[in-house]
Amino acid sequence: MLGIITLGDGILKKKSVPIKDFDGPLKKLIDDMFGSLSAAKGVGLAAVQVGELVRLFITKAPKDSLRVFINPEIVETSIEQEDFEEGCLSIPGINADVTRPSSIRIQAWNEKGKPFSLTAEGYLARIIQHEIDHLNGILFIDRLDKRLREQAVDDYEERVRL
Repeated sequence: MLGIITLGDGILKKKSVPIKDFDGPLKKLIDDMFGSLSAAKGVGLAAVQVGELVRLFITKAPKDSLRVFINPEIVETSIEQEDFEEGCLSIPGINADVTRPSSIRIQAWNEKGKPFSLTAEGYLARIIQHEIDHLNGILFIDRLDKRLREQAVDDYEERVRL
């Protein structure tokens, strides 16, 4: 199991690099990430959140199978948008409404190096967009207006001090 990096660590603001080798170390990283995600009772985890700056994230959405996305790219988004309360394993205890497209189409590779395409809507679409943001150095609080973002950071820092 890997430790999850939290707000304040500069790695979370860095852009992840594409994965080229689908080898043993990648499989171990994915397995370790699923262990960390399960222990944290989360629904998604990007490699950067465990200190690896590679374009990989995993999901464990309710009523869905475990999924691995390598070098993902959103190729289409819906015009329809919706607000939904988001949280993040890297900013524990902080939640806020974020507006995102309600459905997306994504292309990625699985852990065996096979390309796939997926159309996702609702909660899974939201998880995927949140995790892709991580790969681009964006946290969900970065999508809030300045006042709400500052309040979220203050609330988080207060929680950490307690």
